[in-house]
Amino acid sequence: MATLLASLTREVKSLSDPERARRSSRYFKTKKGDYGHGDVFIGLTMPVIRVLAKKYRALSVAELTTLVRSRVHEERMLALIIMTLRYPHDPDAIYTLYLTSRRYINNWDLVDVSASKIVGDYLSTRPRAVLYQFAKSKNLWERRIAIVATAAFIAHGDYADTLTIAAILIRDPHDLIHKAAGWMLREVGKRDQGVEEAFLAKHARTMPRTMLRSAIERLPERKQRQYLSRS
Repeated sequence: MATLLASLTREVKSLSDPERARRSSRYFKTKKGDYGHGDVFIGLTMPVIRVLAKKYRALSVAELTTLVRSRVHEERMLALIIMTLRYPHDPDAIYTLYLTSRRYINNWDLVDVSASKIVGDYLSTRPRAVLYQFAKSKNLWERRIAIVATAAFIAHGDYADTLTIAAILIRDPHDLIHKAAGWMLREVGKRDQGVEEAFLAKHARTMPRTMLRSAIERLPERKQRQYLSRS
């Protein structure tokens, strides 16, 4: 099986695109002081990554552990997508790997492709205290995992944790958290507009503008104007 990982890394290297890598580095804010500082890109597209993930989905948990801790962003993305494919067949091992490797899940795209499919799904039928721990973490990406993971609950009509965590994150200092919380509130509203609007009635005046705009994006324009006028 070791040769499978070696084969993957060789193929990844052969598909690298230096110009795309430069563009990705700018897009994902890798300069000093930015949220993605120090991340390394080699220029693979998401369609290519998804094809590779299906091709190499037989990687062992040990190999996935190596891959998800790679310095290369696209290799970490590959590992996470393979983990989402493997999760239904080995949920305990994949969830444990996710949590123990979370320091490497360190950009918004890595969180968004994996948090609900692994963390959210796993916790759907289990205690969810870890999400509240993450919601109050000093680590930006743990806070994003906390709110994005709740998409799995929303899909089943379970909104309580989304609303509670979104309320915790109202005072968060980072725009990437405001966007994620607004996105999850919008997802709640797609399924039950009344639940979303009850939350907005209580919090619209204190919500960050970015969170509010994201949350109300699908509401009628009249209602959007009303909420924006309150903030």
